[in-house]
Amino acid sequence: MVDELTLYEKILKVTPPWSVEQIQLNEPDNIVHVYVEYNKEQTLQCPRCDVDASRYDTRQRTWRHLDTCQYQTIVHCAVPRCRCEEHGVLQISVPWAEKGSGFTLLFESQVIDWLKEASINSVSRRYGLSWNAIDGILKRAVQRGLQRREQQDTHHLAVDEVSQRKGRRTMTIVSNHHGHVLDVQENRTKDSLLDFYKGLSHLQRDAIHSISMDMSAAYIGATLNAIPHAKTKICFDKFHVIKDLNEAVNAIRKSETKKVSSDWRQPLQRTRFHWLRGPSTLTADHQATLRLLKTIATKTARAWSIKQYAMGLWVYRCRGWAQKAWIRWYH
Repeated sequence: MVDELTLYEKILKVTPPWSVEQIQLNEPDNIVHVYVEYNKEQTLQCPRCDVDASRYDTRQRTWRHLDTCQYQTIVHCAVPRCRCEEHGVLQISVPWAEKGSGFTLLFESQVIDWLKEASINSVSRRYGLSWNAIDGILKRAVQRGLQRREQQDTHHLAVDEVSQRKGRRTMTIVSNHHGHVLDVQENRTKDSLLDFYKGLSHLQRDAIHSISMDMSAAYIGATLNAIPHAKTKICFDKFHVIKDLNEAVNAIRKSETKKVSSDWRQPLQRTRFHWLRGPSTLTADHQATLRLLKTIATKTARAWSIKQYAMGLWVYRCRGWAQKAWIRWYH
């Protein structure tokens, strides 16, 4: 058989050196009072440095827990304070609640679950909580989420812009190479990406190996400001590089169309997408047309050849060979 003290230790997930010492039922007010104590013979550790510290005094604290049937449950504890030689007098942490909260972690988790399904007003009435209390629970939940984010792999990052609709609100999305979304920020400004970087520790920023992005001046500026040795870590993704190269090829084609003889102007105008296709999508007819036009529109042909060469630069796996290929292409 499990006695009531052991039952509440299991309910609260209390383990030594903590123990439930007393239960009081207040029927008129429909409240169960649970009294938890810390073993007086147990050595205290400083909550900042984990070094053994002397006991200083205790502070009486209370927390609201999940209801026991129809009874509201209140946890009471005289929480010890210790004296650390380096950090002074500090209150030790309790396993069932966060510092500064008047609610247990399990209670806050239940409130968060309800907030996903109902309005703040409904949750406020359901639990008899003020807006400030709910706001505090939300902020602590966000902080816990940010702490969990620190455990995500941030060695290789990808920064992308997403628009809800054309010409409408844009968002900056940061993910890692596993495809996990790490952050979503309003707009695509320099501050949007800086806010994410500020949430990383110094060690995490130093440990970043690569950051893939488009050629946005805002994203580049934010990365140069926040990430050490950013110039060696910024990677422009293939899609945006090829997009710019295609635009350059098309601009040269349009310019050259005005200069070729009138017999060739219409064929050059009608073959816009021939020049923009990838090699694997060119049919035999496309290739025959391009071979003919290359002898007429020589500037367009040269730009197209430069673009086609660039498309093969992403196949390299060795940094040294890739760098040589890029230098060769550039010159």
